[in-house]
Amino acid sequence: MNPALLTYGALVAAIVCEVIATSFLQQSQQFTRLVPTLLMAAFYGAAFFLLSFTLRTIPVGVAYAIWSGLGIVLISAVGYFVFRQTLDPAAMIGLGLIITGVIVVNVFSKTVGH
Repeated sequence: MNPALLTYGALVAAIVCEVIATSFLQQSQQFTRLVPTLLMAAFYGAAFFLLSFTLRTIPVGVAYAIWSGLGIVLISAVGYFVFRQTLDPAAMIGLGLIITGVIVVNVFSKTVGH
């Protein structure tokens, strides 16, 4: 299988695990609910484990920027649709800039192996 596909597959899986973990963090109610707290810990562990695979190919700063940037955007969407949290225009613009930054890094940077 294509190494780039495996690397980016692990990165996408790490991002999804991080978003799930953060959703459980919200539901843990400051670690007062056992099951959401345990699920949060498990998904954060999985997220970092999967992120570690991407570091074989992608520099840590770039991998972390993509992971955290897309995680921010996705958890904001989860917050909006699942937890009914609102986003003002400034938040929407900021999230758009994060997406733009991730695209610029992936399309134009020679640091990222394609």
